[in-house]
Amino acid sequence: MSASIIDGKKISQHMREKIENKVMTLKNSGVTPGLAVVLVGDNQASKTYVSMKQKACEKHSIYSTLIRLDEEISEQGLLDKVIELNNDSAIHGILVQLPLPSHIDETKVIETIDPSKDVDGFHPINAGRLMTGGDGFVPCTPYGIIEMLKYENIELAGAHAVIVGRSNIVGKPMGQLLLKEHATVTYCHSKTKDLACHTKQADIIIAAVGIRELITKEHIKEGAVVIDVGMNRDDEGKLCGDVDFQGCSSKAQAITPVPGGVGPMTITMLLANTVKSAEKHSL
Repeated sequence: MSASIIDGKKISQHMREKIENKVMTLKNSGVTPGLAVVLVGDNQASKTYVSMKQKACEKHSIYSTLIRLDEEISEQGLLDKVIELNNDSAIHGILVQLPLPSHIDETKVIETIDPSKDVDGFHPINAGRLMTGGDGFVPCTPYGIIEMLKYENIELAGAHAVIVGRSNIVGKPMGQLLLKEHATVTYCHSKTKDLACHTKQADIIIAAVGIRELITKEHIKEGAVVIDVGMNRDDEGKLCGDVDFQGCSSKAQAITPVPGGVGPMTITMLLANTVKSAEKHSL
C-alpha cells in the first residue's frame, strides 16, 4: 500500500480562486480588504514568513502594509501601534508576527488586538468563540487542515483523531474544530507515556509537536490519514516534518508532505480570514 499525497498547493490554489472572487465582489462595492503585518526585530524566519504573506496578498488584490519595528521597541510602543491599527478603517486584519523579543509580553500584545481584526485567531475572545461554537476567527493552520480534510472527502464524523501537540496555535484549536465535525478527539504531547499506544488507534493523526520525525510507521495503523504540521530541519539542513514521511507512506491511506502540505494552506486561510473580516466590517 502506498499513501495518496495530500497536495496542499493544489487545494490552496482551489481555495484562493474562491477568495479572489470574494475580493472582487468587495472591491466592486468600494471595499478593499486590508491586512497589516507588524514585524518586530530581524528574525530571519519571521522575515521569510512575512514576505510570503505579503506576496500572497499582492497576488490576490488584498491591500497589505508591513510595519517594521526595531528590536528594542518598548512593549508600550508596540501596544500603541496595535491600537492605532485597531482604529484604522482601511485595515481589516492585524497580524503581529511571532515570536516577539523577550522583553515584550506576547499575551498582552495578542489581547490588545481588536478581536474583530484578529485574523490569526489567537485572541482569547476568538478562542472562546471556537470553544463554544460561536462565530469568530479560527487560527489559520488548523482551519487549513480542516479544509484539506474536507477537500479530500475524508470522513470526520465518528472518526478517531489523535492530535500530537497542545499549542494554542495548532493543537488546542485543531481539537475543537474536529469536535465540531463530530470526530472523537484524543490529545497527546511530548510528555505522553506510550505515545504509540494512542496513535495506533487513530483514523486521523495530526502531528504538531515540533519534534523531527517523531511519528514513524510503528505509530500508525494501516489506512490512517496522517497530517504533518512540523517544520524542522534534517541533518543536511533540509526541511522535514514531525512524521517519517517515507516510512508512514507505506502504511497510511493519505499523508501530507513537508514542504507542500499544510504550509500553503496556512497562508491561504490568513487571506480567507482577512476577507471575512472585510465582509463583516463592510456591513
